[in-house]
Amino acid sequence: MKWIGALLLLSVTTWIGFDWSNKLNKRPIQIRQLKNALQILEAEMLYSQAPLQDAFIVISKQIPEPINSFFQNISEKMNTNQIDLLQIWDEEVTELIKISSLSKNESEILRQFGRTLGQHDYLQQQKHIQLTATYLDREHEDAKDYQLRYSKMAKNLGFLCGLFIVLLLI
Repeated sequence: MKWIGALLLLSVTTWIGFDWSNKLNKRPIQIRQLKNALQILEAEMLYSQAPLQDAFIVISKQIPEPINSFFQNISEKMNTNQIDLLQIWDEEVTELIKISSLSKNESEILRQFGRTLGQHDYLQQQKHIQLTATYLDREHEDAKDYQLRYSKMAKNLGFLCGLFIVLLLI
């Protein structure tokens, strides 16, 4: 019975390590998806001159999960609610951070961008999009460094912590 418990404990801690590593691996991918979404938004605003709601629908069709649900939810809420875009944006950023591997830094970058969204003319809006993309580039580099440094360690640490606890208990 001890061995079953020991194997179960070892399996759980190893799984936790792999889950942590998986989050570290997903973060740079999701930041890149956010940057791609901003590029699509810029194109839709400047060249198609589409309203924000339509631009968000286009983005949601071209970007994978969980970023596409972020833009899709904003578009749906803009269609059904009479509350302002900033409030909808902030609520959806909070939800995106919960369901994704993005960090508080990306949350703050998105919130700052949301404050400027739809408030300026096309050229000013383009500058805000490019500034946000620059911030996301910096976060992407940090996330890649963090991933390279800690991803393998997280897997090993999960296994080794479980092994340590099992050895202490036996």
